Amino acid sequence: MKQILDAISAPESTSEDFANLTLPGSYRAVTVHKDEADMFEGLSTREKDPRKSLHLDEVPLPELGPGEALVAVMASSVNYNSVWTSIFEPVSTFTFLERYGKLSPLAKRHDLPYHVIGSDLAGVVLRTGVGVNAWKPGDEVVAHCLSVELESPDGHGDTMLDPEQRIWGFETNFGGMAEIALVKTNQLMPKPRHLTWEEAAAPGLVNSTAYRQLVSRNGAGMKQGDNVLIWGASGGLGSYATQFALAGGANPICVVSSPRKAEICRRMGAEAIIDRNAEDYAFWKDEHTQDPREWKRLGKRIRELTGGEDVDIVFEHPGRETFGASVYVTRKGGTIVTCASTSGYMHSYDNRYLWMSLKRIVGSHFANYREAWEANRLIAKGKIHPTVSRSYSLEEAGQAAHDVHRNVHQGKVGVLCLAPREGLGVTDPELREQHIDSINIFRGEG
Repeated sequence: MKQILDAISAPESTSEDFANLTLPGSYRAVTVHKDEADMFEGLSTREKDPRKSLHLDEVPLPELGPGEALVAVMASSVNYNSVWTSIFEPVSTFTFLERYGKLSPLAKRHDLPYHVIGSDLAGVVLRTGVGVNAWKPGDEVVAHCLSVELESPDGHGDTMLDPEQRIWGFETNFGGMAEIALVKTNQLMPKPRHLTWEEAAAPGLVNSTAYRQLVSRNGAGMKQGDNVLIWGASGGLGSYATQFALAGGANPICVVSSPRKAEICRRMGAEAIIDRNAEDYAFWKDEHTQDPREWKRLGKRIRELTGGEDVDIVFEHPGRETFGASVYVTRKGGTIVTCASTSGYMHSYDNRYLWMSLKRIVGSHFANYREAWEANRLIAKGKIHPTVSRSYSLEEAGQAAHDVHRNVHQGKVGVLCLAPREGLGVTDPELREQHIDSINIFRGEG
C-alpha cells in the first residue's frame, strides 16, 4: 500500500503513474463472517454489540468487471447500513449476497463467506474496467451507494425503481470500509476539493438520502416557507435535512435529545428547537399503546415555535416510536416522508388524521444518481457542509459502529482507511477558509 499512498500524496502524480502501479493481491477490510450470523440470536437490538461481530481481515483483491472501478479508500464513514450489517438486522446481509450471486457469473463474486461492509468512501481511482470513459486512474472521487443493473425499463425514469437496485456495501460485497473498494463507475462523483478525506467521505449516503427525501420531487418537494419537522436534527441524516431546509428557505423545527445537540442545530442556523428529553415527551404508554395526548402536546409546542402554524412536512426516520405523532402534527394536506425506521419498522398511527385531513405518506429510499450528484454538487460549492464529528481507525471500526448504534455521536462518524491521519486531502484551501466555521460545527470548534 505504500506505493499507492506515495502516489496519492505526490502532487505531480499523473493518471499514467496510477495506471502503472502494481496493485496488491490483498488488502485490509472490515468484515462480518457468515458463520457468525446467528451470534446475537435471542438478544434485543440494543444488546447486540458491533464490537463483537466486526473483524479487520486481510481479504483478496476482487476481480474488476466491465463498468467498474477499484478505488483506494482514504476514508469511509459509518451509516446505519453498517450498523444493521454488524448486528445482522433486519436479516443477515449474507441473504442479500446469496441472492445477488445467483444473478450472473460476475455477480457470483459477491457471494462469499465474509462481507466487506461500508457504503461511503472518499479516495482515488486505481483501475477502471472495460467500457469506462468518464473516469480514469488518479481521479479523486467520492461514491454514492446505489448499485443498479439497468437492464429493465423500470429503472430508466428513476434508477431507484430498477428491480435490481441494491445498496453497495450492504446488499453487495467489497464495500468502502477497507483499504480498497470495488464500485460501479456510475456511483462515482468528484471529491469536493475543500474537504479532507474524512469530511468528504461523510456526506455520501446520508446527504443524498436527505436530498431525495426532502428536496427532490420524488420525496417531499420542499419549497420556500415550508415548516419542516426534523427528527434527530443533529444526527447523521437529520443534520443534512436541517441544512437543506435552511438553504432552501424553509423553517426547520429541529427535534433533538440533549442540550449539546440543540446547540449544534443553533450553530447551523436553526431557531425552532425541541429537546424531546428535556420536555419529556413519551409517545407510548406501554409497548402496545400510544398516547394521543402527547401528540397533541407536541403539536401545541410546534405552533408556539411557528407562530401558530402546523408543519407542512415531517422528515421521518425514527419510525415506530414517533410515527403516530408525525402523522398527527402534520398540517391538513401536508406530507410525512419516511425512510429508515431506526426505532422499529412496524408503524402505527390513527388513520383518521391521515385520510380526513388529506395528508400523504411518501416512502423514500436513498437517491438516484442524478439526485446524489446534485447533493454532492452542493457540498462541492460549499452550500451544504459535512457533519463528521469524529474519526476512528480501521482497527476501531467496531467501536465506531457501536457509537452510532447507541446514538452517542453527533453528525457522522468517520473511519480512516488509507489516510494516515485526519486533515489530509484538501486541494482548495481558499474555499475551505471561506466555510471553515460551518465545517467545524460538529467538531465543537469555530
